[in-house]
Amino acid sequence: MNTSTPALSGLARRLVQDGLLGTELAAKAQTQASKDRIPFVQHVVSQKILEAAIVARVAADEFGTPVFDLDSLTLSSIPSQLVDQKLIQKHHTLPLMRRGNRLFLAVADPTNLHALDEIKFNTGLNTDPILVEADKLAVAIDRYINAQEESIGDALGGLDDEALDSLETEGGETEGPKDEPGKEEDEAPVVRFINKILLDAIKGGASDIHFEPYEKAYRVRFRTDGILQEIAKPPITLGTRLAARLKVMSQMDISERRVPQDGRIKMKISKNRAIDFRVNTLPTLFGEKVVLRILDPSSAKMGIDALGYEDYQKKLYLDALMQPQGMILVTGPTGSGKTVSLYTGLNILNTSERNISTAEDPVEINLEGVNQVQVNTRVGLTFAESLRSFLRQDPDIVMVGEIRDLETAEISIKAAQTGHLVLSTLHTNSAPETLTRLLNMGVPAFNVATSVSLIIAQRLARRLCKNCKKPATDIPDAVLTEEGFDEIGIPRNELELYHPVGCAQCTNGYKGRVGVYEVVRITPTISSLIMEGGNSIQIAKAAREAGFNNLRVSALRKVAQGLTSLEEANRVTKD
Repeated sequence: MNTSTPALSGLARRLVQDGLLGTELAAKAQTQASKDRIPFVQHVVSQKILEAAIVARVAADEFGTPVFDLDSLTLSSIPSQLVDQKLIQKHHTLPLMRRGNRLFLAVADPTNLHALDEIKFNTGLNTDPILVEADKLAVAIDRYINAQEESIGDALGGLDDEALDSLETEGGETEGPKDEPGKEEDEAPVVRFINKILLDAIKGGASDIHFEPYEKAYRVRFRTDGILQEIAKPPITLGTRLAARLKVMSQMDISERRVPQDGRIKMKISKNRAIDFRVNTLPTLFGEKVVLRILDPSSAKMGIDALGYEDYQKKLYLDALMQPQGMILVTGPTGSGKTVSLYTGLNILNTSERNISTAEDPVEINLEGVNQVQVNTRVGLTFAESLRSFLRQDPDIVMVGEIRDLETAEISIKAAQTGHLVLSTLHTNSAPETLTRLLNMGVPAFNVATSVSLIIAQRLARRLCKNCKKPATDIPDAVLTEEGFDEIGIPRNELELYHPVGCAQCTNGYKGRVGVYEVVRITPTISSLIMEGGNSIQIAKAAREAGFNNLRVSALRKVAQGLTSLEEANRVTKD
């Protein structure tokens, strides 16, 4: 037997002993599963190294337990709300039944004792593993989570006027005058209208809500999948009362209408779910415009596989995250998903062995285990001052919400050069322009070349609706060539182009969004260009020669894969 076999653990060793896996392949799979933070069995089955039924049979023989057939499981029999969805997805397990103080869990790998212990700790119940096939478990988990989300949506849709009146909300930290006594009865319709708008926005997957006063009209718009759409036109006479209600909910000063204000609202929509809104008011010519940003913590914890990175781009990001020092910069316009990319990286790094500190303006999503600081320039707590404090608190990883000035850039780079991993954002159009932006700020070329390790430029494109998209067979070859499809590395006969149509399940043929990325690792060639004072055009050429796709090529690859349309690719990426 190969001398390296004893280094394998659990099922990996048994699969090698049974001749189903080679030692080297098993070790590689075990290492990769550990790096991706997923169970070994899930990795082996998802990568099609072995069939799920074979792995389940071997596990059954190894541990002397029968295999439960998940095809016979009905969703209604699963105990709901007992185990947090994040734990179910993290450990690839599913609660099957509860008997007294014992909880039986479907698992594909009975050796995953960490999963059993963590769920036992969170539920207070003793956990027993039930062996199942990994592919059937993945399907059952998806069905269970979708059913839970639908039940929440149904609960929201079923709220009557009384429920809308009594919906529980909490304000942020800003102190301000409260409602005047005796006005609750007069304001009841306004309360119901505001609550319904907030709930409709959550149900519809909106990211922002705009309450806008004009001279002869008042309108409410949702930003869904990056596009604003008019939702309601309440009477213009209600404009002042709507703004006042929103300011009361977010604990702003309702008597002050001359200056912008910021606040927060926490809305409890069920016993186990709450949504945060970041609120900003702006005095306009005809009244106060109020914009709410919806902050759903689940959006930042989807996992890196759900973001739309190509395989090599995901590997570049994960490799950079595992480095002990250096700087990872995420760039793009407002609303391009930079925050989600950063939080996804922080979630991967967030372990008990690491000290993580972030300086943000504002703190959008709370992360347990991460020390988050809200920047407050009015009292002198700037990004730069926060960073100085971080470096005196023994950090491993530092996240800076945005590099806005030379002082912040210099301290961030110093941290990256002295054994810390730094994550931050910049507002530029592409990865090469990010490097020249730092140079234009006044950062010395040597510091940029030696500290920055990875740059991610990104956009969000609307995803075609799977239910109604239709094949695009009417695009001439000349147009495909002109658009740049010859550069994407996919043969013409393998292109899957589609047009949006529109149906009851989507908005104008689109549902959801997919990320478009330019991921550039700073190679020795690019470092030399930076040191020599190269411009963004030269750096972009070097990045393409090194095999890093730019945003345009990445967008066209999403089009070729049928994920989005050519029209949408042209909207979010322009040469």
